[in-house]
Amino acid sequence: MKKFLTIILVLVAYVSFAQDLTGGWTGTLTVQGTELPLVFNFTKTAAGYDATMDSPKQGVKGIPVDEVTFIDKKLTVKVNAAAIKYSGEWVSENELNGTFEQGSFSSPMNFKRGVVVINKPQNPVKPYPYYTEDVQFTNTKENISLAGTLSLPKKEGSFPAVILISGSGQQNRDSELLGHKPFLVLADYLTRNGIAVLRYDDRGVGESKGDPRLSTSADFANDARAAIEYLKTRKEINKKKIGVIGHSEGGMIAPMLAATDKNIAFIVLLAGTGVAGDVLLVDQNYEVAKLRGMTEEQLAEAKISNQEIYDIVKAGSDLAAVEQNLTIYFEAEVAKIPEENRPSKAEANASIRQQVEGIATPWLRYFIGYNPRENLTKVKCPVLVLNGEKDIQVTAKLNTEAIAAALKEGGNKNVKVQIIPNLNHLFQHCTTCDVPEYGQLEETFSPEVLKIVADWIGEKTK
Repeated sequence: MKKFLTIILVLVAYVSFAQDLTGGWTGTLTVQGTELPLVFNFTKTAAGYDATMDSPKQGVKGIPVDEVTFIDKKLTVKVNAAAIKYSGEWVSENELNGTFEQGSFSSPMNFKRGVVVINKPQNPVKPYPYYTEDVQFTNTKENISLAGTLSLPKKEGSFPAVILISGSGQQNRDSELLGHKPFLVLADYLTRNGIAVLRYDDRGVGESKGDPRLSTSADFANDARAAIEYLKTRKEINKKKIGVIGHSEGGMIAPMLAATDKNIAFIVLLAGTGVAGDVLLVDQNYEVAKLRGMTEEQLAEAKISNQEIYDIVKAGSDLAAVEQNLTIYFEAEVAKIPEENRPSKAEANASIRQQVEGIATPWLRYFIGYNPRENLTKVKCPVLVLNGEKDIQVTAKLNTEAIAAALKEGGNKNVKVQIIPNLNHLFQHCTTCDVPEYGQLEETFSPEVLKIVADWIGEKTK
């Protein structure tokens, strides 16, 4: 196997701002006034991508795709038996724009991430038995306007409250991913159980302003601080009972807030990180690649190479230096490939450029160098730590042990840590537990975890 491609593809699949097609994408083709939904299901391989195509309206699933190429944000998909070709361009993490061709027929066609045909029975249906309000607030430190939804058990009263902080990658207030809306489901459950919830669009998404491309986790923490300050202005909120729930990167940000704001009443870490960013990503890449069938020899090589890459990112004096050093590193890796297996110079340069652009970002540089331990040792409020046993992105044992150790080191005894069996990174009951399965599952959020969170908050705020 080509070592260069193996290393890069494993890395790119799980860096938030890199271009990763993995999962289902749905588009609608209009033919003679009739709308025909089509779905591409992409799976990462050591050499690139495999795919199948579904036509839900026609009751056809799993059509083999003969060719998938994805280089420098340009995508080509071919189904030879049906004379189908799709040529598209990566616009964002959730959108592909392009053209569908079949024989002499051609039509513009855009795809959005997610398989919309799968039922999501946990999504609440209006009218809700509680009060909701669309709100706006401002991160005054950066003068960024943010928008979200505040849900209250009743229109009037004095309620405990939480803000929800999403994981890596820019998401809307529902933390919408692959057709699921986990923050909508979580907010609905908590509000029905007497807890007010503020969830908001990440900067640059939906109705929130700001540019996430130059932002880091520390900047996102400032957005969350602004959300807390907004809650304090609401007469319906008990200011002594405001807490934070963070998922994944949000579970890294929550202790940042609690370490500096002693008025935060509690925090809930859902798949929160407990180790340094580079350690987390090396572990994540290993677990994902192992699940997808890489050999121990390949895994060991990728582990070493990924750490070398992260060391380059951490060592660079600025992003320009990081880009230059990464380019040199990848060019050297290409040169090690036997000539008969080596990609063309154009292919190699395009791949290198794509990887460097995905890695040399302010967000990843900060994330890799950040160790949650320092802030965790300063957290004195009650902490609930929940992780899914089958999580391959933030592995349960490694991270819960590190979180628990740091909280103990800081003298915090008001801590509950629980690993929930058979749950993935999104707290869904899973079978393969790999990322592409997320969108294929009907369950959005484990009912067991919803109850654990609501009961624990109720206990801490009574």
